Amino acid sequence: MTSQNPTRRAIWSRVIPTAIALCSLVASTTTGPATRAEAAAPGTDPANPVVTWDLHAQTAIWDVAAQQPNEQVRSFAMVNGAVYDALNAIAGTPYQPYLTAPPSSGTESADAAVVAAAHDVLAALFPAQQERLRAQYDAALAVIPNGRSKQDGIVIGARAAAAMVTARQDDGAFGDQRWKDGTRPGQWRPTPPLFLSQGAWTGHMRPFLIPRASTFRTPPPPRLSSSAYARDLNEVKEVGSTTSTVRTQDQTEAAIWWHDRRSASWEIKRQLATTQRLDALQTARFFAMTDLIVADSGVACFSQKDLWSYWRPVTGIQLADTDGNPRTAAEPGWQSLLVTPPFPEYPSGHACGTGARMSLYRYFFGRDDIAFSGSSVDSGTTRHFTSFSQALSELIGARVWGGVHFRTADVEGAHLGEEVYRYAVRHYFRPLT
Repeated sequence: MTSQNPTRRAIWSRVIPTAIALCSLVASTTTGPATRAEAAAPGTDPANPVVTWDLHAQTAIWDVAAQQPNEQVRSFAMVNGAVYDALNAIAGTPYQPYLTAPPSSGTESADAAVVAAAHDVLAALFPAQQERLRAQYDAALAVIPNGRSKQDGIVIGARAAAAMVTARQDDGAFGDQRWKDGTRPGQWRPTPPLFLSQGAWTGHMRPFLIPRASTFRTPPPPRLSSSAYARDLNEVKEVGSTTSTVRTQDQTEAAIWWHDRRSASWEIKRQLATTQRLDALQTARFFAMTDLIVADSGVACFSQKDLWSYWRPVTGIQLADTDGNPRTAAEPGWQSLLVTPPFPEYPSGHACGTGARMSLYRYFFGRDDIAFSGSSVDSGTTRHFTSFSQALSELIGARVWGGVHFRTADVEGAHLGEEVYRYAVRHYFRPLT
């Protein structure tokens, strides 16, 4: 793995706006002709409407609404779940539908169905963006020839979107749950510099795929008196501070790259669809599997965060004289390289999502050694990977290098994400023909 643009080395994660700093079997069936995209971004296929509307979704979800990571995954899952159901129906339902298979003759425009499904979900999620989204909708439909095929495609897309929006009503998103503020050693409490508490509802939201938020559990975090805890604390203390002298420049850039709330994972997902030459239905299935599985990994992860309510490294290091472990020593002024997210530490949410994502990619493409890359505005770098397992391994290290997680939280988070992935591919999206 290499990085580019090494001159931009400022620690942006310390100064970016609060809204950004906070946390945060390929099918062979085709779906008919593809439409021209309004605009193409690097790593996207302008002939694939699913890719185009995933990019439009990113604009709505992040660029305009500035949703946080635990919010973003729900929105992407809703959009791409609906797009998948629409295209799967038009293709004759070769795979298990997620929610519905609207009646189809197979002559409907797949392009129009994608436009309607994605637009209608986004418009329901973001009413304040109705005018902008409608302009994208009208522009995309304008290049599709008028006729019965187009109109019927719109109907199927709208039905798939309506089923998704209805299914996610009262799902617990944006609830009023609160994290437990602790005072005893090992218990989570808000962290500097912002001292915020956010996102507790995530672990109480109804999942998309798994039966319950608590279906999969992690082992307890290391006991404060254990040698494992001391190893974790002393590692992040040395390598994850703002003033670390042992962290390399590449590790610093990796920590910031993985922490970027714009999430290079969106770019990578579209890039893989393009470089692996997926058609529209294959792309829709790939995106839906990815986004619904990642969303549920977040639900499972935050459920465990709520259960264990474990303190962050910045708290544990500053208060190490209270942990009863002779192998640790307090450093009251210690600060992490990155801004610590506003919720409990164990397990790592980023590792849960990346563990689920990279496991699904390896399964979907039937191999691990596919090269890909992604860029970050915060780090000013593009990072390159030769395999999915390499990327997951780097993420596990990067959260330690950034000072926001103990290594055990990353390792167990990745395992939890893999468990969610395994359940999902056994029960959903499977071939019917």
